[in-house]
Amino acid sequence: MEGLELAHLDLNLLVIFDLLMTERSVTLAARRLGRAQSAVSYSLARLRETFEDPLFVRTKAGLAPTPRAEALHREVREVLSRLREVVQGQVRFDPARARRTFTVAMTDYVELVLLPVLAQRLAQVAPGVDLEVTASGDDIERQLEEGAVDLAVGVMFYERPGVYTRKLFGESFVCLARAGHPALTERETLSPETFAGLLHVLVAPRGRPGSFVDSALERMGLSRRVALRVQHYLAAPRVVAETDMVLTSPTRLARAHAAGLAVRAFPPPVELPGFFVRAAWHERRQGDSGVSWLRGLLIELGEELDRAS
Repeated sequence: MEGLELAHLDLNLLVIFDLLMTERSVTLAARRLGRAQSAVSYSLARLRETFEDPLFVRTKAGLAPTPRAEALHREVREVLSRLREVVQGQVRFDPARARRTFTVAMTDYVELVLLPVLAQRLAQVAPGVDLEVTASGDDIERQLEEGAVDLAVGVMFYERPGVYTRKLFGESFVCLARAGHPALTERETLSPETFAGLLHVLVAPRGRPGSFVDSALERMGLSRRVALRVQHYLAAPRVVAETDMVLTSPTRLARAHAAGLAVRAFPPPVELPGFFVRAAWHERRQGDSGVSWLRGLLIELGEELDRAS
């Protein structure tokens, strides 16, 4: 790329490069762009020529980026994000006419509770808006900072300069056990001692040790055995339905699972604080009218969920 002038660089190539890094497939990138696969292949050839590097190597799993591509990607995303802010920040976002894809990171719990009503509302008021939902992992704050996601919705966010959060809705806890669990045969609830003596499933999305339950038991001089620790809620209620383990779960999630599984809910035998689900975004998105609109919609839906509970 020696001697390359900015005037000779087609910025659309950077958009295609970003998509190829995300999709790791010429076919999928072409589909996202609404272009022919041959056109994206031609753009990839131009990118290789421009940066004097293969950028991607074909493997059985798809396109694997070279070290040069990995190094370029962070800078390219930064440039594209700033360009989008300049262009979109000058235009009022009209959801009824807009055609845009938002990338939103969510935990599996949030997907189950919020995503159905969000998708329904988008279909009604913003039919041209698409969502790309990604997992909310340990590096979500970095993803927000780098512009990899527009918004994140979850429970815990680490403090980081430039990351803002807003409460969406509150949630409480309930316990789940299988129907016919021997400890609950003739009881509506359990004593703290009996509860602590059972085998427990713990869902720890961000890998943090302990939980509200462990803290509450510790204050009473009790402890429990966590027989199964998982990162997602997807399988936990099914494990409970097939074993004598118990699960302390967000109430809305337990309500959704109880309808299709042979499980029963009972109140926690220990006092547990509720929690709030929050939206998080980076200050770089403050001037983006589209992200501001989506954030407002999430706040509106969160208020509706609170009123319905």
